[in-house]
Amino acid sequence: MANFNVALLQIMPTGSQEGNLLKGLDYCKRAKQTGADIALFPEMWNIGYNLTASREDTEANATSLDGGYVARFRELANGLDMAICVTFLEKYNPSPRNSLAVIDRHGNVALHYAKVHTCAFDATERQLTAGDDFNTADLDTQNGTVSIGAMICYDREFPESARILMLKGAEIILVPNACPMEINRLSQLRTRAYENMAGIATANYPYGQPDCNGHSSAFDGIAYRPGDSGSRDTLIVEAGEAEGIYMAGFPMDELRAYRRREVHGNAYRRPEKYHALISGEKAEPFIRQDISSRKYL
Repeated sequence: MANFNVALLQIMPTGSQEGNLLKGLDYCKRAKQTGADIALFPEMWNIGYNLTASREDTEANATSLDGGYVARFRELANGLDMAICVTFLEKYNPSPRNSLAVIDRHGNVALHYAKVHTCAFDATERQLTAGDDFNTADLDTQNGTVSIGAMICYDREFPESARILMLKGAEIILVPNACPMEINRLSQLRTRAYENMAGIATANYPYGQPDCNGHSSAFDGIAYRPGDSGSRDTLIVEAGEAEGIYMAGFPMDELRAYRRREVHGNAYRRPEKYHALISGEKAEPFIRQDISSRKYL
């Protein structure tokens, strides 16, 4: 199939939910004009990641999967014939969740995911309900089907997140984000793509949004090409700090051929040796200190 084109929407919130909705709809239309198969929002777009420690505010700002916010994007996706990965603070019991919905080009919710690794060290995210699992879905595009998965920001810090998605068949992993993207976090994403032979697309807020700096990115996960003397850079695109739409084209035929022939991913795993990973035991943190001022969600 032709490239799977992901539009990374590195855009600034407006300060209101209604403003964010209208701006998000507008940028999806712009993404379609650039040839996108899917538009990817940064983390918790409906409130611009303006999350506070107030439980009352959090409850008041949450929206439901079947509410008007998601419905507007479902209608638009169908009208544009383009998928949309929209993010939102989701109404949920006992407390809201940090969620996304991948809406296919027909307006159907193909994938619904809630952030598993919420930031328990942070007073704002500590109040949220964590998601239960990492899910994948087959996304219908004009050029064929792509298997997608998703993780949100801090999920990136855990190799298990992307590994589970790979084991469930994900070819492309979508990553809404809201934190400073610097060399170590970018290296994490590059590594997740390399070790799982999967494409990874990340949309972050631009510079000017508190604790964010742009640098949305995409890695195709193809480290070796036949005939090359060594490994190659898997980076497709890395944005600067400015607001904008940054397009990442994933070469799906090449990626699939690579996954069939290479030695990473699930090719030579030894799951019978990984008992410690599934024992349920938790090690004590190496350092106990106040890290509330550190932003790495």
